[in-house]
Amino acid sequence: MHTKAYKNGLVNYPKTKAVAIVDSYFGIEVKDPYRWLEDDKSEETKAWVKAQNKVSNTYLETIPYRNELKNRLTHLWNYEKISAPFTEGQYTYFSKNDGLQNQHVIYRKKDNGKEEVFLDPNTFSKDGTTSLGSLSFSEDGSRLAYSVSEGGSDWRKILVMNTETKTLIEDTIIDVKFGNIAWYKNEGFYYSSYDKPNGSELSAKTDQHKLYYHKLGTSQTKDLLIFGGTPKEKHRYIYGSVTEDNKFLIISAKIATSGNKLFIKDLSKPNSKFITILDHADSDTFIIENKENTLFLVTNLNAPNKKIVTVDATNPTPEHWVDFIPETDQVLSPSTGGGFFFAHYMVDALSKVKQYDYKGTLIREIKLPGTGTANGFGGKRKDKTLYFSFTNYYTPSSIYAFNPNSGKTKLYWTPFIDFNSADYESRQVFYASKDGTKIPMIITHKKGLQKNSKNPTILYGYGGFNISLTPAFGITNAIWMELGGILAVPNIRGGGEYGRSWHDAGIQLKKQNVFDDFIAAGEYLIENNYTSSDYLAIRGGSNGGLLVGAIMTQRPKLAKVALPAVGVLDMLRYHTFTAGAGWAYDYGTANDTKIMFDYLKGYSPVHNVKTGTSYPATLITTGDHDDRVVPAHSFKFAAELQSKQTGPNPTLIRIETNAGHGAGTPISKIIDQYADIFGFTLYNMGFKALPTKA
Repeated sequence: MHTKAYKNGLVNYPKTKAVAIVDSYFGIEVKDPYRWLEDDKSEETKAWVKAQNKVSNTYLETIPYRNELKNRLTHLWNYEKISAPFTEGQYTYFSKNDGLQNQHVIYRKKDNGKEEVFLDPNTFSKDGTTSLGSLSFSEDGSRLAYSVSEGGSDWRKILVMNTETKTLIEDTIIDVKFGNIAWYKNEGFYYSSYDKPNGSELSAKTDQHKLYYHKLGTSQTKDLLIFGGTPKEKHRYIYGSVTEDNKFLIISAKIATSGNKLFIKDLSKPNSKFITILDHADSDTFIIENKENTLFLVTNLNAPNKKIVTVDATNPTPEHWVDFIPETDQVLSPSTGGGFFFAHYMVDALSKVKQYDYKGTLIREIKLPGTGTANGFGGKRKDKTLYFSFTNYYTPSSIYAFNPNSGKTKLYWTPFIDFNSADYESRQVFYASKDGTKIPMIITHKKGLQKNSKNPTILYGYGGFNISLTPAFGITNAIWMELGGILAVPNIRGGGEYGRSWHDAGIQLKKQNVFDDFIAAGEYLIENNYTSSDYLAIRGGSNGGLLVGAIMTQRPKLAKVALPAVGVLDMLRYHTFTAGAGWAYDYGTANDTKIMFDYLKGYSPVHNVKTGTSYPATLITTGDHDDRVVPAHSFKFAAELQSKQTGPNPTLIRIETNAGHGAGTPISKIIDQYADIFGFTLYNMGFKALPTKA
């Protein structure tokens, strides 16, 4: 492999060998020359990663303001961050980060007592790459079960602590993946996992999820299999939860990331059987609350924007459901706390919240601090104070205390950060996609921005899995806007901003709608002189990485820079890795039908890189421990681009070692990564110095 990396403005890439591997789909042969990069355990792949990182780092070191960006990111990130408090047993708990700690620390205090460190994830590993997953307390708060992730993997371990003494009291539960930790009283808890896969646990297929019950004082080998594990009926995701009164075990069983079956078991009756609420996965339905035998369910069954219904637990099938909070024109995302229901609605991706009692009577619409995103209003029935956060693209998230009985709101905490929100503004526009569909987009930048077509602009998107992009502040976006950059975020189809119909308009054989919506967003920004192709970067992660890969291969001249992160880029083989088969609701698979195969091959980024094409300057980012979207996607895409790119634009891949899909990544690694991303972007837009100082 070559190691010399930079000469006369052109990159000398490591040579990636091509191996003659051919697959056949419906009689059509498809070459896969870089299949060998899928083997994350091989020394050859490790050597390739090392060589690519050497080339990338050598290039990135030539950017004159790389350290300046890193210093500014470090400075702006260095402010205290805390979470809303919550009560368990005799203590009030909250998390806090002093500023640059890699992981947030869990603190606690008694009423009028002194706060103390309860759990510090920064002590889990020397390099900060072992992170805290979830916390779950027993009914009386005397026990804590918490999960940890090592190196960013989705695989977890569960540890159990005596909260009074802060000592571990059980053997570690291993091989846990997805799901949650759900206590039953103080006796034990439910958790989900897969059998260990054959081959690499970071890439081998996992598609048979199981729910277990761990009773305190027993070994994991004695844990009871509660649900799943039936060979003829595979459930890729099984989630167990217990109602607050410990009366019901609720099981949601999913074949794909959308749609679930639903079952309950009455825990108050020994040897009770599971009762089926839904025996099909045609909807997303979950139990949000119960009042003795009355269940409250959130569902999009025959209600694309969701509604809440009630039903008796002894006869809970859909024909007996009664509307409690009916469907509206806006998407509903409810919560409960303090003895009330809170109906969160999205109005063109912006928050509106209404409060209801247990009779379904509207109490009030809650006045929010501004236009943006409100999250929270959740808690236990007995809570006298609830908390919510509020943010938008230029306003750091603050926490508010809310009295659910009086309706009064007061500021609980706001950050002290070296960023003046008053200098920035957001504007929501609506533009027409290729088929005429109106798409909303929020454009944020410094006030007084000149529309001169020369503003460095990041167009960020996702467009899948019913995920909604609502306005939220981020340090990295703040840095970009400080530099005079524009942040543009369109709410393209495939997301959940307008309910299930909006999601379904961007899946499988309609996936091109997502790409067309994003392309039209870029064209809007260019036509309205916000920017031009020479100053436009397209960015997205995971499914958004697919978005960027598809756009740059379909419209290589739209943007100057492409930034696909942890992307799903090989659409013919994505379902063969880890839990990827569960994404078929959104994508379909190449094995389904010839029509589906042809469609996937028609936009799969790995399969649409063409020789002799000048692609944007590209910085692919991934993690070597990503076991959700395995890094082989990014490896193969980089190899294709490097072998076929025409012209001077660099094609680099930056592979974070001992890191996964993103969750739990240490702050130090995030700062380094964004200094490189923004430095690469501006440098390839032609900036010799940072724009504010140019």
